[in-house]
Amino acid sequence: MPQRQLALITGASAGMGAAFARAYAARGLDVALVARRADRLEALAAELTAAHGIEAQVICADLSSFGVETQVLSAVAARGRAVDVLVNNAGFSIPQSFAAVPWSAQRDFLMTMVVSACGLAHGVIGPMVERGSGSIITVASMAGFAPGAAGHSLYPGAKSLAIKFSQALDAEYRAAGLRITALCPGFVKTEFAAANGTQALMDEQPRLFWQTAETVVETAIHANARGKVVVVPGWHNKIAAILLRYLPEPWVSAAVRAGSAKYHLEP
Repeated sequence: MPQRQLALITGASAGMGAAFARAYAARGLDVALVARRADRLEALAAELTAAHGIEAQVICADLSSFGVETQVLSAVAARGRAVDVLVNNAGFSIPQSFAAVPWSAQRDFLMTMVVSACGLAHGVIGPMVERGSGSIITVASMAGFAPGAAGHSLYPGAKSLAIKFSQALDAEYRAAGLRITALCPGFVKTEFAAANGTQALMDEQPRLFWQTAETVVETAIHANARGKVVVVPGWHNKIAAILLRYLPEPWVSAAVRAGSAKYHLEP
């Protein structure tokens, strides 16, 4: 009996990470769940195993730690497995001004959002190329198309890198059978805003502009299967992405700064 494929998902303890895990488990893939909260991972692993009869591996890891990608991939290899699908989903944001929080917090952001995500991709690409197949989905954001504004200082840059990095990997490895996707959602109903202290502000947004994690994840998986590289879920987000890309930069910058001002928090 052939071994099931394996999806490795970071930030799997809640939100879109958990939604990715449920979606892939429902498709018959085994999952490796990566996050810091062991209790949540264990509960999700038990749920998915009971519902779908798949294997769910729990890997407790802090993705802000240097070299953590080696720890994560070694845990997978120790079970004799290889990663067929990598979902780089883990992330957070810092709504304060850059120097208003310790550098250690900004460094942890970069390690989680950029270094560990790239490290995991680097670790899985070689074996994927050897097998002639594999998928990498990196959760970027609409912010990746936007100019910087006060607060969330590193967030647009990190998400822009996720988009450009995915495009580069597609150019390098599409011919080898790999499917690379940067997912660029707008407002998604998760715990993300609660974690950074902006939930009350987010709740003021019209419901029209919100999407569920499940809807966004299904869009991403279907698009990745079709070989689509940059995916913007939702018609309203598609319109916004076009405006961010093609309107004159001074107009976009002024609009983004005005719109994002209320999400800029100070201690």
